[in-house]
Amino acid sequence: MSWKPEVDELRRREELARRMGGEERVQRQHDAGRLTVRERIERLADPGSFHELGALTGVPVYEGDRLVEIRPSNFVAGSARLDGRRVVLGGDDFTVRGGAADGTVGYKAGYAERMALELRLPIVRLVDGTGGGGSVKSLESTRRTYVPANPAMEIMTESLATVPVVAAALGPVAGLGAARVVLSHFSVMPRGSAQLFVAGPPVVRRGVGQDVDKETLGGSQIHTRESGAVDNEVASEDEAFAQIRRFLSYLPSSVYELPPVAPCADPVTRREDELLQIVPRSRRQPHDVRRIIRLVCDSESFFELQPRFGRSLVTGFGRLAGRPVGVLANDPKWLGGAIDGPASDKWTRFVDLCDTFHLPVVNFVDNPGFLIGVTGERQGTIRRGARAIAAVYQATVPWCSVIVRRVFGVAGAAHGNHSKLNLRYAWPSGEWGSLPIEGGVEAAYKRELLAAADPDALRRELEQKLGAMRSPFRTAEIFGVEEIIDPRDTRPLLCEWVETAYRLLPSEIGPKLRGMRP
Repeated sequence: MSWKPEVDELRRREELARRMGGEERVQRQHDAGRLTVRERIERLADPGSFHELGALTGVPVYEGDRLVEIRPSNFVAGSARLDGRRVVLGGDDFTVRGGAADGTVGYKAGYAERMALELRLPIVRLVDGTGGGGSVKSLESTRRTYVPANPAMEIMTESLATVPVVAAALGPVAGLGAARVVLSHFSVMPRGSAQLFVAGPPVVRRGVGQDVDKETLGGSQIHTRESGAVDNEVASEDEAFAQIRRFLSYLPSSVYELPPVAPCADPVTRREDELLQIVPRSRRQPHDVRRIIRLVCDSESFFELQPRFGRSLVTGFGRLAGRPVGVLANDPKWLGGAIDGPASDKWTRFVDLCDTFHLPVVNFVDNPGFLIGVTGERQGTIRRGARAIAAVYQATVPWCSVIVRRVFGVAGAAHGNHSKLNLRYAWPSGEWGSLPIEGGVEAAYKRELLAAADPDALRRELEQKLGAMRSPFRTAEIFGVEEIIDPRDTRPLLCEWVETAYRLLPSEIGPKLRGMRP
């Protein structure tokens, strides 16, 4: 007696589920410039690797004992491989009730979250819907309201301290759906076709009287440049999938493993003559810090995170001799490299990310300090900056700083943990102190300048006299800076350091005492 009839019925039901919300709604999704959830999974995952769970879940319609139709759950979940590594994938099906929670049936999203956490696998969320309580229209069928809850929130919070969590906002994402995007280590959204907000335009119109469209309310420009709620903006869904794969390539599958080491054909002894002249002698001219990073790291290995938010600070991943590292750098082209409120938040989150997943950190320092002035004070820069400093001092991963130019003030002092070895190399272009001489003269010699017949002439005289003291060699004479190096030696020295760093990493294995915050 064969079970083939039941297997045939299984395949028929799976085929019904693959129709999603039907041809008309699928076409509407395409007309909006968006892929369906199954098309997204097919493009993101390695070919043929997706193994679905809960494919038969849905709201059935029977004629007698025969299933004739099913409205599938609007959440598709399972496991797949990305560049050969197994991950958990979960995606909203916008063609069924707009991805709202009242169409999920059984809350498969929570099961997917639990699966990733307990199997210690990265999770990728393809978010395209509210994910919350669904529409008010559902009250017609339920005949009641409910006290709100955040399903699986405890799992998602624990996952942030355990496995890599990636989220893509791929349509109009609101409420709990928006929270699922930002409760991640990396988030991405395509420009123009995705928006993210606490509540959509109709609710905003009625709630606070603002008549705005979706893009004005929560487009990618707002969240990748102004709010920092989403990390990276891309031009298309395919580019989003490429960035997801690339982000995960630097991280272990969980905190119980080491970061993956890639083959490296780039010589560790490579010395770039360009580094000898990349920092201008004029202190008023900025240098190209991203060029420095690319010249030092393995060829084509630098992947930037949050490039449009907190722009005076550059954060991203790179590789040295094939080994992943976190990269921090001040960008003097924005606010002169000064750390403002947004840059402080970016700094905190990135250090927490590297520490959580055991990535050694390289810090290219050109830090004039926290942003001064009314704007800096109104941003609460000192409190937000103090959180960033605390993150540096709480981190236990190996850390190495390259002092490219300036190190001033409280922010500059946090280029490393001074209570530890604080390994660092300084370039001949380095200068440091509590304040830059130019501003410090104004504060330290205030009385003399007020009393001088020619204050400007006295200021220039004092700056010239004190300027001779800023040579990094004078600091090296008292071992105030441990080593001044030829900039061309930066890559060989860092490649040697990272080998030692990875030898130390096994002691880092496992979760940190404090979990990462979103």
